[in-house]
Amino acid sequence: MHSICFQATGVPRSNYIFDSCSPALAISKPINLRFCGLRKEAFGFSGLTHSSSGRVRFSSRGHSKKVSASAESNGSPPKSFDYDLIIIGAGVGGHGAALHAVEKGLKSAIIEGDVVGGTCVNRGCVPSKALLAVSGKMRELQSEHHMKALGLQVSAAGYDRQGVADHANNLASKIRSNLTNSMKALGVDILTGVGTIVGPQKVKYGKVGFPDNIVTAKNIIIATGSVPFVPKGIEVDGKTVITSDHALKLESVPDWIAIVGSGYIGLEFSDVYTALGSEVTFIEALDQLMPGFDPEIGKLAQRVLINPRKIDYHTGVFATKITPAKDGKPVIIELIDAKTKEPKDTLEVDAALIATGRAPFTNGLGLENVNVVTQRGFVPVDERMRVIDTNGNLVPHLYCIGDANGKMMLAHAASAQGISVVEQVTGRDHVLNHLSIPAACFTHPEISMVGLTEPQAREKAQKEGFEVGVAKTSFKANTKALAENEGEGLAKLIYRPDNGEILGVHIFGLHAADLIHEASNAIALGTRIQDIKFAVHAHPTLSEVLDELFKSAKVKAAALSHGPVSEPVAV
Repeated sequence: MHSICFQATGVPRSNYIFDSCSPALAISKPINLRFCGLRKEAFGFSGLTHSSSGRVRFSSRGHSKKVSASAESNGSPPKSFDYDLIIIGAGVGGHGAALHAVEKGLKSAIIEGDVVGGTCVNRGCVPSKALLAVSGKMRELQSEHHMKALGLQVSAAGYDRQGVADHANNLASKIRSNLTNSMKALGVDILTGVGTIVGPQKVKYGKVGFPDNIVTAKNIIIATGSVPFVPKGIEVDGKTVITSDHALKLESVPDWIAIVGSGYIGLEFSDVYTALGSEVTFIEALDQLMPGFDPEIGKLAQRVLINPRKIDYHTGVFATKITPAKDGKPVIIELIDAKTKEPKDTLEVDAALIATGRAPFTNGLGLENVNVVTQRGFVPVDERMRVIDTNGNLVPHLYCIGDANGKMMLAHAASAQGISVVEQVTGRDHVLNHLSIPAACFTHPEISMVGLTEPQAREKAQKEGFEVGVAKTSFKANTKALAENEGEGLAKLIYRPDNGEILGVHIFGLHAADLIHEASNAIALGTRIQDIKFAVHAHPTLSEVLDELFKSAKVKAAALSHGPVSEPVAV
């Protein structure tokens, strides 16, 4: 994360936290229609699937059968299967895996106990982007200096809160429908209920108050995602003390809101609330805001996104107790020093948003039936997403992707992991390089990144014995950014001068979330700087920011002979 973009479902399965503030582990969304379900299969096709021979056939349904209490015991694998692949969880990760499975000729089913789309579509990246689109336009219209520089005159800008909330809700509904239709059109069976593993290659599912059903599959993917983490001592009432789930409904715009956590979620909501007129107070446990970002980018972002706005902050403190507003009293927040644990301050605000990370949704999965124990709530997996049991052995035919395994808690990372698993079960070995997966924070301007931060790269270099090079370019030198009167921004490249390997790219500026993919794809494909600097970019475009960045890197002459690029680290 991240933009606010996660793959998850339902009610909490775990009480453990993953800190979504770290862009090295929680990253956001590249432009790929697969990730939001807007593929062509959602329009104009219905009830068809493709066999491995390439022939089109109608999908068959009704493969479920009743399960008795005795059938729930852990037993030997079935001799025949209802499906080639069953996916537990229909978030973005499960959806990406299901669509790729159909492409590969697998008879597939997906089990969903809540709503199709998971957190990303219903309570995360999709509705949040709708709110951020509004905040961006409001911010532009409210900037008299910006408008005057473009020769525009605009009367006072205003907004209708319910209209903004409806925009976010309508977008989520549309994307959810697209995801559902795309799976149905391709013949993916959508099985409604909470999925539980009952033994090797066996899953039961059902709704509360109804008989359970059991299905079997050659391979099973766990894709149950995550939910907001709420620390002890914080009482959430859904009205004045809220999580991102509640905030996206935009039921109110408080005059003063405290945001606990200054990672992706907190930053994006600060952008929304301040654009709509709220004052914001950040509460951050670490000594600096935005601790997971590259430090140089973080300092610039703070100067642009926080200091000029109606935002103050407390760093190095924990919120040990938060009491909702009631009986005419405000929300009360008790702060202690993060190191000494001594009382520090007490805040009285109109509302508080808890943005302290995500917790894996894994309780009740029946992992004990296959001898698997979670680690801080996360399902243990290897670099190929294969589940590991308590003895350190791989569980045959069982995989876990997305937030539930904790490798990288982002919706598009979950989808990429799911696609990787499908490649494996159809006979092609595939290991996903997580350092090539980009992240974005959709503030105004945006922040994006891929690979290592400068401190991480220097630590790696010290251990492995190579030099680190850093190149930078400003948006102030880009014609398109200046034409938009949006010259505030920086792009930063971290690389190896000895062989031209790209270690990391960080961007703060106009459309940074779109620009990052040239860098992430270069890392994924192993493209060296000495090769990519010859790529041609249209003029005048923002893409020339990356063009100038790669051209400014100083690669040693010996690297021009294409020396070896170091192996990516499996995350």
